[in-house]
Amino acid sequence: MKIDDIKNIKNLRFTDARIELLEILIKESRPICYEDIKNRIKMNKATFYRNIAKFVEGDIVSTFESNDKKSYFEIKVDTHPHFICNNCHAITCVSILNSIVLEGYAIDSVILKGTCKLCL
Repeated sequence: MKIDDIKNIKNLRFTDARIELLEILIKESRPICYEDIKNRIKMNKATFYRNIAKFVEGDIVSTFESNDKKSYFEIKVDTHPHFICNNCHAITCVSILNSIVLEGYAIDSVILKGTCKLCL
């Protein structure tokens, strides 16, 4: 996904700070938290969360909370499950479970928890 695609679809004001944040989220291959990117952006924590809230509200970014009580964010492309390791707290996007369907329900997120390959 490209920023221009998001700009064309979403009715949101795109400041330089928001574009910078979106570029980071687009480049990441996994969900990230504020601590993962705080040294790569030029905004304080409150501004970060205010902008993320706008992106979540605008259906641009999806979010979930991990075992470590941190909120993680990623560009919303498709709904897919995440695996969170109980030991190292690593988060992995899982694609093999994309076929989960519950008739009459709309699934926003699926979180699987256990022990990752490295910790086994």
